[in-house]
Amino acid sequence: MTTEKYVFGTDLLTATVTAHGAELISLRDPTGRELMWNGGPPWPRHSPVLFPIVGRLPAHEITLNDQPLHLPQHGFARDCTFHWLDRTAQGCTLELTENAATLTGFPERFRLRMTYRVEENRLTVSYELHNPDSSAVLHASLGAHPAFIWPLREDVPKTAHQLIFSENEPAPIRRIDDKGVLPEAFPTPVQGKNLPLTEELFVADAIIMPELNSHSVSYITPQKDGLHITWNGFRDLGLWMKPGADFLCIEPWHGYAAPGDFSGDFSRKPGLLHLEAGESWNANWSVETI
Repeated sequence: MTTEKYVFGTDLLTATVTAHGAELISLRDPTGRELMWNGGPPWPRHSPVLFPIVGRLPAHEITLNDQPLHLPQHGFARDCTFHWLDRTAQGCTLELTENAATLTGFPERFRLRMTYRVEENRLTVSYELHNPDSSAVLHASLGAHPAFIWPLREDVPKTAHQLIFSENEPAPIRRIDDKGVLPEAFPTPVQGKNLPLTEELFVADAIIMPELNSHSVSYITPQKDGLHITWNGFRDLGLWMKPGADFLCIEPWHGYAAPGDFSGDFSRKPGLLHLEAGESWNANWSVETI
């Protein structure tokens, strides 16, 4: 594991990324206020990259290309060392490709590039997933998992915060247990565009919003200050925190955990990308202070 870090940004926003997991570990405003979770107990991460799965697979055997598939929750990218391709005053690019260790549990070739750029008060995180194989299809999911501080200010109660989506979100949500996505849907807690935030929302674990209408959400206090998060290329959204902890994860995804009864070949798992030989997929998310 490398601890190599890179700091970049502007007078309005400063970011820190580490080669381990290509993870965003710090985001600070001009006053020095930290906007990201500190990575301490009860969750040791900040903003892990979820690849080649989002969530977990069932405990029973899953295969890929007639080989047993062995993937930890959220995949392996978050625990791999990425290689620096570019570092400038405003950003950086890192890359991960298959190696002997990844091929043992995930027998597919891939190239994943992550680019971070700060412009004024906005950080944009871009993903390029490429299938370099000359004949095989790459089956995978990819997701973001940024954990922002909650409360945003010490003088504002957690329950005074809310999420405001760009569109109405009436569709049912999905929930998970220790086996995977539950078969039934649940009524959304979003009221039109607004989701008042309480820890009780997350007693039953993450809120999964598959194929939602919005492409952005504002995470704000009653004074209307906070963060505005946008995404492109991702079709699903996860919201998560551990009750008692001081963070809120706002997670654009392409894919989600497998149903608990899923079995057989991984390529048939719901929510996957299927990249033909030589094909690439691009997505991004951004966060700006408001």
